[in-house]
Amino acid sequence: MTYSIDHNRLQQFGSLEFLARQVVEGFIVGLHQSPFHGFSVEFAEHRLYNAGESIKNIDWKLYGRTDKLFVKRFEEETNLRCFLVIDNSSSMYYPVREKPSLEQPNKITFSIYAAAALMNLMRRQRDAVGLNVFAEKIEFSSAAKSNSVHFKYLYSELEKMLVPIPVDIHRDTAATAALNQIAENIHKRSLVIIFSDMLDNEQNSELFNALQHLRYNKHEVLLFHVTDHQQEREFQFSNRPHRFIDLETGHVIRLNPWEIKHDYIKSVNEYFEALKIKCGQYQIDLAEADINLDFKHVLFSYLVKRKKLY
Repeated sequence: MTYSIDHNRLQQFGSLEFLARQVVEGFIVGLHQSPFHGFSVEFAEHRLYNAGESIKNIDWKLYGRTDKLFVKRFEEETNLRCFLVIDNSSSMYYPVREKPSLEQPNKITFSIYAAAALMNLMRRQRDAVGLNVFAEKIEFSSAAKSNSVHFKYLYSELEKMLVPIPVDIHRDTAATAALNQIAENIHKRSLVIIFSDMLDNEQNSELFNALQHLRYNKHEVLLFHVTDHQQEREFQFSNRPHRFIDLETGHVIRLNPWEIKHDYIKSVNEYFEALKIKCGQYQIDLAEADINLDFKHVLFSYLVKRKKLY
């Protein structure tokens, strides 16, 4: 079966790329109609003409409307270099769904849709985009480019990840090793955008050091902490015995969640607070990404970050 968004949406949308474009266009309209109307969303189709350069690429129609000289931009004229990093470990396939969709995503589906929409937004900005995917190791890595062929290639790679994996396949998270390797592999200063639930088998300190490594190499970092807030943060399960399965190890535990709810929430909040503090110390932008909410806040977080940088 070919997954492109999901099976039911295949005829309606055609591809992940098409859906991303629809989402972004709706987001831009909403942005201009919102209280953020003054926020600059000038998608770089043109740039001001510089005296002395060739006049062959001047947009004379635009000159007729504005009385200013603008030069048409081409795809190789890149403004920003950005790398999307997606955690593809088994924990990201929570909650387990037979057919994850835009309306009922798991963490990986949410991350893919959000990343695809960001790519569309970046393409409008003439930004160069690369993609890294990791689980137990880096599974996919591409350079940052801004041409159309490259974007289609990245969309096709994201679509492959929409295919659900069987629950009996267990893939650990090696976020620490992956982020350290990515930090070494990106040689030019870039914006690194990470989608992860930040669950790693390594000690927290090692994971935090990997994030610091990215900043040490002068990269700007935007971390989307992807969770199912209701179940993973608030532990909202009914008052009856449940069977919990660790998706990354297959370990099974049976218990009534109400018996441990208080201690669970306390422990989880302590970890997330430590993550928040470390990101603040390293000047990493941390954004909570609840899969139960619309991911347009992901797009807005990127625009805010980009405005600071460019």
